[in-house]
Amino acid sequence: MLYYLFSWLQEHMHLPGAGLFQYISFRTAMAVIVSLIITTVYGSRLIRALRNKQVGETIRDLGLEGEKKKVGTPTMGGLIIIGGILVPTILFAKLDNIYIIIMIITTIWMGTIGFLDDYIKVFRKNKEGLAGRFKIIGQVGLGTLIAITMYFHPDIVVREKVPNPTSTKAVEIMMDTQTGERYYAENVKSTKTNIPFYKNNEFDYAKVLSMFGLNGYVVTFIVFLIVVVFIVTAVSNGANITDGIDGLATGTSAIIGITLAILAYVSGNVIFSDYLNIMYIPNSGELVIFAGAFVGACTGFLWYNAYPAQVFMGDTGSLTIGGIIAAFAILIRKELLIPMLCGIFLLENLSVIMQVSYFKYTKKKFGEGRRIFLMSPLHHHYQKKGYHESKIVMRFFIVSIILAILTIVTLKTR
Repeated sequence: MLYYLFSWLQEHMHLPGAGLFQYISFRTAMAVIVSLIITTVYGSRLIRALRNKQVGETIRDLGLEGEKKKVGTPTMGGLIIIGGILVPTILFAKLDNIYIIIMIITTIWMGTIGFLDDYIKVFRKNKEGLAGRFKIIGQVGLGTLIAITMYFHPDIVVREKVPNPTSTKAVEIMMDTQTGERYYAENVKSTKTNIPFYKNNEFDYAKVLSMFGLNGYVVTFIVFLIVVVFIVTAVSNGANITDGIDGLATGTSAIIGITLAILAYVSGNVIFSDYLNIMYIPNSGELVIFAGAFVGACTGFLWYNAYPAQVFMGDTGSLTIGGIIAAFAILIRKELLIPMLCGIFLLENLSVIMQVSYFKYTKKKFGEGRRIFLMSPLHHHYQKKGYHESKIVMRFFIVSIILAILTIVTLKTR
């Protein structure tokens, strides 16, 4: 919104300083600052409002140390995160950019699902919340929307080198930073994505399918749709499961958000993408502003969510941040990096799957269910072992930072 205002002021009024809004770096910095202000200043007011309305968390008795102290702590604090993301994005991003539009829809979509779940738990006094099938329908619906838009929208393209220009879309790049040679490039629809530790870091869904005799536009789209839906569902549920102790999901998501911002910046910048020899995605650089708002919102919320938590994000927050991370990675064609980047979410998910599967298997075979972990998800296992919440969270943060660095390193590791 402000981008268009200051562009007009610069063009017609020649207002000094208005040109700053042309720079993604400046607008990203402003998005971070405004997001921090919203989540810290107005966050405290929302917490008081939630406390006054007795929107408190109901804690299941899991036999964990300190859990009884958390009874009654305000929940649905994810509303703070959503506000901290949407307001700066609307103020500083280009609202006609298709990537920004998808991220705004994702935030509202997943936020609505999470809010309904929390509302049923708190106000309807139903501990189960929104039925699982409705959550899955919502996640599949969002994944389908993203896949259709990615596959068919004319503005979602990648730039590929061509020996000779074939249309007016072709642009001349002055010089290849690797070879020093001039070349032509063209914006085209593509089924390519990035994959680590492989030549050129590129993976083409269509070419891989053709190796198995599966050719055609429809087949490729169906496979892409399945991948996108799976990623959206898995990451949003992973974030939801990770949100089990104070500050864990919030801080981990902030680290992931910073990494995604870096990946979006280099992918959406023709100079850096050429230097790193990675796929250039026109107009995707605008996503850095959204990522800045996301990181600011998570960091500001952590102010109140760190141990001892004054507020919980609830499903309103956890499903939203999971959906955002998944959609963002897909849009910048880094979805195959998610297992590494979101390693904490993956471990938490796997610990639950392993625990439940092994328990059922041993109960069927031996007549008595056995466990791999003392408790799942994984963070509860360490709580049972006697580790304090703060120590578990800090060590998970360290692991998340290491994974984030490794994810960035894959840009040059092939």
